[in-house]
Amino acid sequence: MQSNTSYHFEISERKILLRLIDVLVACIAIYTASEFGENNYFKNTENYVQWFLIIGFYFLLFGTIFEMYDLQKAESRYKIFKSITLTVSLSVVCFLMTPFYTPPLPENRLQIFYFFGILLLTITIWRFAYVGLIAAPRFYKRVIIVGETFDVNSIIDELQKKDPNYEIVGYLDTDVNNTYVSNCLRIELDNFQDALAELKISEIVVTNSLQGVGSELYQKLIPVLKKGYPIKAYTSVYEDITGKIPVENVRNDFYCYFPFSRSNQNKLYLSFTRLMDIFISLIGLSFLLLITPLILIFNLLGNRGPLLYRQERVGRNGKCFKIVKLRSMVKDAETKGAQWAIKDDVRITKFGKILRKSRLDEIPQFINVLKGDMSFIGPRPERPFFVEELNRKIPFYEIRHVVKPGLTGWAQVNARYASTEEDSLEKLQYDLYYIKRRNVFLDLRIFLKTMSTVIFFRGQ
Repeated sequence: MQSNTSYHFEISERKILLRLIDVLVACIAIYTASEFGENNYFKNTENYVQWFLIIGFYFLLFGTIFEMYDLQKAESRYKIFKSITLTVSLSVVCFLMTPFYTPPLPENRLQIFYFFGILLLTITIWRFAYVGLIAAPRFYKRVIIVGETFDVNSIIDELQKKDPNYEIVGYLDTDVNNTYVSNCLRIELDNFQDALAELKISEIVVTNSLQGVGSELYQKLIPVLKKGYPIKAYTSVYEDITGKIPVENVRNDFYCYFPFSRSNQNKLYLSFTRLMDIFISLIGLSFLLLITPLILIFNLLGNRGPLLYRQERVGRNGKCFKIVKLRSMVKDAETKGAQWAIKDDVRITKFGKILRKSRLDEIPQFINVLKGDMSFIGPRPERPFFVEELNRKIPFYEIRHVVKPGLTGWAQVNARYASTEEDSLEKLQYDLYYIKRRNVFLDLRIFLKTMSTVIFFRGQ
């Protein structure tokens, strides 16, 4: 078995660890303060379990919305303190607003302040300790990349950008003619096994797993596999860390490499999502009716023109339909033909910027969701002109149309606004990941991340 390796928490393990210890620390702190301190809000011991379950639910819900379990933000003390403050504040408020299932309000209202302070202080101490301990270099995953003719620099940039704890310490390229410069240690085939022990390697990643590795490298990998070193395909690692499909490594027989999710044909799942689409659409359109008077006023002042506009988009199976949006650009914004929207686009009005940042311009599309042209979650529908152009230039782009387009989606909450073909390629990778792994839990993650996007004004 392998020895002398570094210990590493996987991404999923770290997220579970954070959630479990957050709730555990909160419950222990409340219990200790109630039993041995000045906080009398939780004195009734008969209902402790029920109250702890409720506060744990609120904390995990708002913690997800305010990105407490985004691992990159979890390693920044400033960002995580901001998230903790928002999460604790809303958790306490909601806890106080469910009196049938939570303790009655104390006569001394100062007890509520103690409740808030205890949660904020203890969770902050634990999370700062996490930054110093679990996120420390001694817990990094030390990785060697092996294969033939690959660019280790691009792999490092892509993977470590998403997971800073994923440390690529060396690479083995069997192509002796590949002499590009890299700061990463290049390992020779003859020294491969010795390097694993010296560098305390936790994982070996094979870049050419789809096409197969050469016989020499294969003969080197078999003994280390028997010793217990985990060997993984780059495509699998890439998906797990980035949440994208590496389409540049996939050939025309794509169905072998990213089989579509069974949920795409599961009638129970599809019926459930349709019911949720109708339910969410009714709520969204009711909200639109409430704010319409304000939007009309600001539209007259800031947009000076029609409130709504319709535009043709490509839906499921390539069928076109008309989406409805609140107008955010000047009238006749495309007199010179269809063009990408870009950052700081001069065609966007002042009020339009607010609509886009808050995603309010998308709300009328609940009409399309209600009609069945769209779903609440799915790849964003694109215009026919751009679809035709992108189909010619980006492999597998048309696969986006095997499911209904969505008002929000995995690409929407992870990638920046697509203003170039490169941006569209990145969004396609996210969309393919969603199509491959589509399920109720992924939909829930997208919904919560969408809430974060709206709350933090990250719309574009």
